Amino acid sequence: MSDPLFDDDDEANTPLTAEEREQLIPSYITLRHELNEAEQVNIGQGLRWAASRKRDVIDQDFLSELHRRMFGDVWRWAGVYRTTARNIGVDAYSIRMDVRQAVDDARYWAEHQTYAPDEIAVRFSHRLVAIHPFPNGNGRFSRLVGDLLARQLGRPVFTWGRANLVNAGETRARYVAALRLADNHDFGPLIDFARS
Repeated sequence: MSDPLFDDDDEANTPLTAEEREQLIPSYITLRHELNEAEQVNIGQGLRWAASRKRDVIDQDFLSELHRRMFGDVWRWAGVYRTTARNIGVDAYSIRMDVRQAVDDARYWAEHQTYAPDEIAVRFSHRLVAIHPFPNGNGRFSRLVGDLLARQLGRPVFTWGRANLVNAGETRARYVAALRLADNHDFGPLIDFARS
């Protein structure tokens, strides 16, 4: 049976388990556009929280709190690492360790100027979306982390193709293609997309 709230033909979106779907907080949401709108409002609150004072983006506790602030009014599992398998990302049992390694790597890159600031921010963002630590919202979360880290490193936030990538068709396809190239260690297209 078709569910207008959770049916999605975008292969890049991560499907939720039945248990995760049951953790939707607002009872008025019955359609996908209502869910997108509620999440977008909550993401704005998360951004305001993150920007309200100086915070260290390269911190595992900050990352979980940011995800909670971005999605906590919509999903009970917000900010909590997933415990189920996905069509993308690492095995659930290794999430905590992989996020810790990503944080340590990004901290090293920043302290030792291993890469240019934009590349550090994009590499960290990519690493987080590749890990896929949360049940959902990983792309939006990782892009905001990239923006916040770019700003922390003295650069302007990214434009990410100048579109909301949730329903952006061709722009989203370019983003996903750039992510796939970065999966194979070719970060140039993802950096270019982030600044396009």
